[in-house]
Amino acid sequence: MNELGCLQDRTFERATAATAASYPPERRLNAAQLASYLERRAFAVVGSTRADGRPHVAMSVFVRRGLTFWLPTMSGSVRERNLRGKPWLTLVIAEGDHAEHIAVLVEGPAQTVAPTVVPADVRGAVSGDWVSTWICLTAERLLSYAAEGTSP
Repeated sequence: MNELGCLQDRTFERATAATAASYPPERRLNAAQLASYLERRAFAVVGSTRADGRPHVAMSVFVRRGLTFWLPTMSGSVRERNLRGKPWLTLVIAEGDHAEHIAVLVEGPAQTVAPTVVPADVRGAVSGDWVSTWICLTAERLLSYAAEGTSP
């Protein structure tokens, strides 16, 4: 089993009964499906916390390497400022609607890093010269759900 599948198993071992019931085992993506799904997705809804405690969400491109999610951003962005006070992010990578949807939720500590620290293949996966800093999220929790009949 790959590291994504192991992380999901550890997450559900610690999950509340309500969470486990909301994500029943037969609806969870297996390790191979998780890897495949995340490889073909490029965008996530990213949640962070403002200094005053209010939530902030925005779309972002991401590049995944193992359990690390790299998010390009600009210095001074709201998300980058939020991480200074609360270094934790939530990602939601979803597609579809109603009876045909898939969702993967990822949470973990995050930090901003200079572009020179980011692996060259990760930097090369994002086009344009707008990126002035990167966010590095290390996944500590992962939940997935695929509606019945959905092909991940």
